[in-house]
Amino acid sequence: MVNSRENLDLTTFAAAAGSEVEWRISDSPVDYAEAVAGMEARAAAIATGEAPELVWLLEHPPLYTSGTSGKAADLLDPRFPLIATGRGGQVTYHGPGQRVAYVMLDLKRRRPDVRAYVAALEQWIIRTLAAFNIRGERREDRVGVWVRRPDKGDGYEDKIAAIGVRLKRWVSFHGIAINVEPDLSHFRAIVPCGVVDPRYGVTSLVDLGHPVSMADVDIALRLAFEDVFGATAARLSETMA
Repeated sequence: MVNSRENLDLTTFAAAAGSEVEWRISDSPVDYAEAVAGMEARAAAIATGEAPELVWLLEHPPLYTSGTSGKAADLLDPRFPLIATGRGGQVTYHGPGQRVAYVMLDLKRRRPDVRAYVAALEQWIIRTLAAFNIRGERREDRVGVWVRRPDKGDGYEDKIAAIGVRLKRWVSFHGIAINVEPDLSHFRAIVPCGVVDPRYGVTSLVDLGHPVSMADVDIALRLAFEDVFGATAARLSETMA
C-alpha cells in the first residue's frame, strides 16, 4: 500500500521554528485534568507570544481517555476512570510505564498543515524506536506507529505508540504516547483506538525484548525530536509535579 503520509515533506517543520523549544520532564505521575489545564494555558501563551514552545514528558496514573471520535462501547471493562478529552482519536489507555509527550508547537509559524504535522509526529516516534533497533511503521488506515509481529502469525502487527492532537489558534497540544513498560493487560479493557481486527494488538519496548529505562527513551526522544522539529533548549526546565 502506498502511504500518503509517508510521502509528505516534513523538513519545513524545523526550518521556520525561529527559537529553541523548551523541554520539560515530570518525575512523578501527573493528574490528567491538571495536565490538560496546563497544556491549554501554555498553548494560549504560545499563541500570543508570551511563552516559548514546549515538549512536556510525563506519565499519568492509570486511566482511559476518549477522543473526539471515541465511542462508549469501546470501554469494555471500566476498571479505571474514562475521561472525555478534546484530542483527536478514539479510546486509549494511559498509565505508569508509558511515556507521554505533550507537544505544544506554533504551527502557524512552522507549517499550518495538520496532516503533515501528524506525519511528523509519526516520524519522530519511528526515529526514536530506531535508536533501540525497533522498526516502527506507519499505516495509512491506522494513525500511530506499528511493529510487525511475524512471531504471532502472518499479517499480525502491534501498536507501540499512539497519537492524538488538538490545535487552538494553530498551536498544537496533546501529542504522543510510547509504550515503554506499561501493564499491557490494561489495554484489554478497551478497544484500543477503535481497532477490532484480532491481528492488531498492543506492544511495548520491553514486550519486544528491549529492557530500556524511561531515561533511555527520553534521551532518544530528544535526539529524534531535534532531527524532525529543530533545536531544543540547552537545559531542561524544572520538573512539573
